[in-house]
Amino acid sequence: MKIGILTSGGDTPGMNAVIRAAYIKCKLLGHELIGFKNGWKGLLENITVDITDQILDQIDLGGTILGSGRTNPLKIDNGLELIKETINNNGIECVVAIGGEDTLGVANKLTNEGFPMIGVPKTIDNDLAATDYTFGFNTAITIATEAMDRLSTTAKSHDRVIVVEVMGRHAGWMTLHSGIATGAHVILIPEYQISFEQMSNLIKKRYSEGNTWGIIAVSEGYGFEDTENVDAETDEFGHVRLEKLEIGKQIAERLTKTLNIPTRAITLGHVQRGGSPTTFDRVLSTQLGLKAIELSNDKKFGMMPALKGTKIQSVALSDAVSKLKIVDEESWQVARDIMGI
Repeated sequence: MKIGILTSGGDTPGMNAVIRAAYIKCKLLGHELIGFKNGWKGLLENITVDITDQILDQIDLGGTILGSGRTNPLKIDNGLELIKETINNNGIECVVAIGGEDTLGVANKLTNEGFPMIGVPKTIDNDLAATDYTFGFNTAITIATEAMDRLSTTAKSHDRVIVVEVMGRHAGWMTLHSGIATGAHVILIPEYQISFEQMSNLIKKRYSEGNTWGIIAVSEGYGFEDTENVDAETDEFGHVRLEKLEIGKQIAERLTKTLNIPTRAITLGHVQRGGSPTTFDRVLSTQLGLKAIELSNDKKFGMMPALKGTKIQSVALSDAVSKLKIVDEESWQVARDIMGI
């Protein structure tokens, strides 16, 4: 059996660990694993990559040896025909797509069109339904927490507030976890808005008690009710490129003017998704890669391995992309308690 594999969307620590595990399982079952370069583009344009024993020593390597991209094959003229041609020409009997909401959304639609697809959930945002955690999330929040810990010492030394902008478009899981872990004094996530007045009062209260510094953790997709709209570019999946919104910078400038407190903004950006995966993500990625090939071997197409509790189970791709997994009220209450609101 020939199995194709691709990585699509933002690079995520643990991608290579998935590929490594898939390669190992294929060898055990007597299958051949063929890589496609740069996500869906490789499948559209028949750009293949040989996967060899070299991958066996790269479980700690960040990024993806296959390259990635944000091509949307459903918006390409004759996209389905091109994919079918590539699959047929290479004798591919199943395609394993490693990706997040957009990638798995495409995989699900291709499944509905009769293509043999298996998904593997990856996203640092942890916003995919039908799985408790996605690989990459643990690494990203570990990096964000370490950054806030380091910035706290600078904030203390200079008697200032530092606004730390964390990745997260619609779901605030990264900001929530790293904010709680580092003891951030204000945590702002897209799902639950608090007013600028509430936020500034929290900082004002700290200063009145003699604590002349603070850390504000904010998701890049957060916005106050009167935040100025900014025209920004969109990608092939219609997502606004949030870096132009600069919500962290907007908050810092407004706090400085309102409270006359020196405030700086730091955008963590792509550093959150770079570098080696944590132990948790290496193990999770390995489990998911092995299970993906099991599903391929059993011809259970349209499925995805998922972490449920401490076990890897199989779920329908349609369930995984049916809705975004956003921060629930119980989890948000933990942040509210930490902030004292």
